[in-house]
Amino acid sequence: MKYIIVALILIPQVMFGQENKSLVQLQEKINHIIDTAGGKIGVGVMGMDFKTGFVINGNHEYPMMSVFKFPIAFAVLDKVDKGELKLNQKFHMPKESLDINTYSPMIKDFPNQDLDVTLADLLMYMVTKSDNNACDFLITKVAGGPAAINKYLHRAGVKDIAIAYTEGAMEKDKSLQYKNWLKPGGSLQLLQLLFDQKLLSKSNNDFLFQIMRELPDGSKRITVQLPAETELFHKTGYSGMNKQGMMAAFNDMGIVTLPNGKHLAISVFLSDFQGPLDRGINVIAAISKEIWDFYAIAK
Repeated sequence: MKYIIVALILIPQVMFGQENKSLVQLQEKINHIIDTAGGKIGVGVMGMDFKTGFVINGNHEYPMMSVFKFPIAFAVLDKVDKGELKLNQKFHMPKESLDINTYSPMIKDFPNQDLDVTLADLLMYMVTKSDNNACDFLITKVAGGPAAINKYLHRAGVKDIAIAYTEGAMEKDKSLQYKNWLKPGGSLQLLQLLFDQKLLSKSNNDFLFQIMRELPDGSKRITVQLPAETELFHKTGYSGMNKQGMMAAFNDMGIVTLPNGKHLAISVFLSDFQGPLDRGINVIAAISKEIWDFYAIAK
C-alpha cells in the first residue's frame, strides 16, 4: 500500500480578528485548568472536516499506555489490506501462553482454556476492551514486533510516536511505560488518518471506527460533561497508580461529532499526575467541555 505523508500544521496565530481572540481565550481557559491540576498535561485539537487546530504543551513525550492499541490496529489491518491476513482467520493461543494476572477480559470470558480466536475478535478485544493478552499476541505474533509497528507509523508520516515495548514488558518494568510515547500533534495525525481513510481500505477503516465507537461507557473521559448523545470514537490509556498515588499516564484521544455534523479531534494526555482516578477523569472532562463549548456553542 502506498504510504501517504500527512503534514500537521497547527498555527493558531494565523487566525484573525474576533475568532483569533476567542481562540486565545479558549486556550487561556485550558491553561488555567492545566495550571491548577498539576502534572504534565498536553492537549491537541483539530477539525477533521473544517479548518481549526492548536496544541498545548506539545513537545513532551506522553506515555501512551493502552492508547497505543489504536495505532497497533492500524498496522495489523494494513496486513489485511495487503492480503497477508484475513479478519476471519483464527489464531491458536495455548492457555499456558496467556497471562492470567494482567488485564484481560478475553480470558475472563473464556477461563482456563486454550483459545482459538479470529483476528477480528482479537482486534475487538485489544481496542474496545483494552485486553493486554490480545494486544501482546497481535504485536509479537501478527504485526512483527514493536519495531515493525513503529516503522510502519513513521513511514506513514507519524513521527511523534514511539512504540518500543509490549504490555507484558511494561508490566515487568514500570519505567518502560515512558518508552511508549506519543505527542499531542502525533495523536491528531493518527485521528486524521483514520477520518480521511488515508491508510486503510474503506472496509477495514470502517471496522476500526466501529471498534473505537464501542468502548464501554465507563471508559469515557472526553464526553463525561458533554451531551449524552455526543458521538465519540476514541481510545483511552491508563497506567494505574503507584504507591504514592501518582499516575504515569491517564489519557483519552478521539473524534467527537459536533451538533452541526462536523467532526473535531480532541486529545488530552496526563502524565505524572496525582490521583485518584476521578481527578484525572474530571480534568480531561473539564478541558473537553471548554473545547466543546467553543466549537459547538460559541460558534
